[in-house]
Amino acid sequence: MRTAIALSALSVAIATPALAAPTAYSFDPAHSAATFSIKHLGISTVRGEFAKMKGTVALDRDHLSASKVEATIDASSVNTREPKRDAHLKSPDFFDVAKYPALSFKSTRVDAAPGGGLKVTGDLTIRGVTKSVTFDVQPLSPDTKTPFGTTIVGTSATTRINRKDFGITGGAAGVMVGDEVNITLDLELVKQ
Repeated sequence: MRTAIALSALSVAIATPALAAPTAYSFDPAHSAATFSIKHLGISTVRGEFAKMKGTVALDRDHLSASKVEATIDASSVNTREPKRDAHLKSPDFFDVAKYPALSFKSTRVDAAPGGGLKVTGDLTIRGVTKSVTFDVQPLSPDTKTPFGTTIVGTSATTRINRKDFGITGGAAGVMVGDEVNITLDLELVKQ
């Protein structure tokens, strides 16, 4: 009887294909960017970026639901090319970096999108407030070998949020900036 059970278990193990582990990537901060844009007085667009970002991706191309994305942005690295505005953005009116030094994203779902892209839904945390957002991710580039022997892929991801949903009032200046913020992540991912 034990032999029959052992043979049965062995046949199931042989017949069941091994599940490949997700491929691990990390953000290359030197070749990636986290940018945003927002309307000023409803007529012009102001753009900014965060200079310090890190993140990881566990990508399972055959079973997207097993994929995961995590990212962290240093809120104090905000840069809009205007020092006084940057100082105001770091204040309690906006990011309040002394109290909330990081913005973070952790995926909860990854789905295929038309045209080969992805829909990555997850928890975005800004100023200690967490909301679910979905990033539209462009199709990943083919694997590319660098002269240094690493393998990289590239993509871009976009989403739009309402700043007030995250408690970003802007203080007295809040009436001068729009509520909707467009976010773009241009990513180069290094295979681990």
